[in-house]
Amino acid sequence: MTTYQDFDLYNPTEEHQMLRNTVREFVEREVEPQALENNRTETFNLPLFRKLGPLGLLGITVSDKDGGAGMDAVAACIAHEELSASDPAFALSYLAHTMLFVNNFYQNSNADQRARYLQKVINGEWIAGMCMSEPGYGTDVMGMQSRAVRKGDHYLLTGRKMWITNGAVDDKNLGDLFLVYARTQTPKGDRISSFVVEKGFKGFSLGQKIKDKTGMRASATAELVFDDCVVPVQNRLGEEGESMLHMMRNLEIERLTLAAMSLGIARRCIEVMTRYSTERKAFGKPIAEFGQVQRYLGESYAHYRAARAYVYDVARKLSLSDHGNRMDSDGVKLVATTMAKNVADNAMQVLGGYGYVGEYVVERLWRDAKLLEIGGGTLEAHQKNISRDLVKGLDVLRR
Repeated sequence: MTTYQDFDLYNPTEEHQMLRNTVREFVEREVEPQALENNRTETFNLPLFRKLGPLGLLGITVSDKDGGAGMDAVAACIAHEELSASDPAFALSYLAHTMLFVNNFYQNSNADQRARYLQKVINGEWIAGMCMSEPGYGTDVMGMQSRAVRKGDHYLLTGRKMWITNGAVDDKNLGDLFLVYARTQTPKGDRISSFVVEKGFKGFSLGQKIKDKTGMRASATAELVFDDCVVPVQNRLGEEGESMLHMMRNLEIERLTLAAMSLGIARRCIEVMTRYSTERKAFGKPIAEFGQVQRYLGESYAHYRAARAYVYDVARKLSLSDHGNRMDSDGVKLVATTMAKNVADNAMQVLGGYGYVGEYVVERLWRDAKLLEIGGGTLEAHQKNISRDLVKGLDVLRR
């Protein structure tokens, strides 16, 4: 008879379990009390964000030899799931800093670049982000128009980047450090390269802070402007024209952690609507005893559990230093983000009028969930990618 060792998909090691406990306690103590108010005022909580540094969360996937926590994609999912169960907007800013910049930078930088920048972003002194989308080019990455032209020991970078998380820390001030994708002319033709750009570089400015978003209001989003921005050659990551590889590799962990954020949203919504349905009475009995409500509860739980298993199964197989799991990094985001939106909608329906106001949390989570179907790749992009990979070969279904 085959026997199986005790294995926890969601906390594979004691270190993972300790991480989950640490983040959960931090969320209950520090994140939850501020979430509603900062959503109302559309304020990025910079002092709270900096507290993530001493916890080791801002360098969670950086080797411990370089000052990070030395953990894996499962750990990244744990952090994003737990933060999002309270404040998805705060978690989104964390994702932009830690996954889109820190992890991306670490995987593609040299020793000199790491010495200049890594500790500042790992300890929270500098707030970072990544610039890929443009006003007319989001999912169509290859259509980007930003361009960097080499002039001796520097580049002149020109273009506009849009929807940049952590682009501004408040109404007037830029974030501190950005990984920027731009076109360069190489011997092989027009190719995408990546650059590290500091706040204060000549020609770099804040276009506008984007306000009145449907959700994720406590995560600062901005347009950034590069007008012959002077970027030293030593701030180019890797060789000219090789950044499509950087981009594709980092999109996998980005999409996985966005899916993990969806898990946090769904879990919190299930907790809220379950508790409410046992306390709220109609026609003399708790509404949890009515079949219509039981359907919302039962289906929400089952869909959440299915998505969670998919997310963590992909996470344990994902390499941070290589690429090649696009199909399932697209798949988990396709499944989990829509699941979270639907579960939040179910929760709002169970709560009725109370679900439609901020006090009961689900209204905010419902609004936040929608962004996850758009950012980091739209649902339509995931459907396209998965379909293309299926057409190439069906062996993946038999693994």
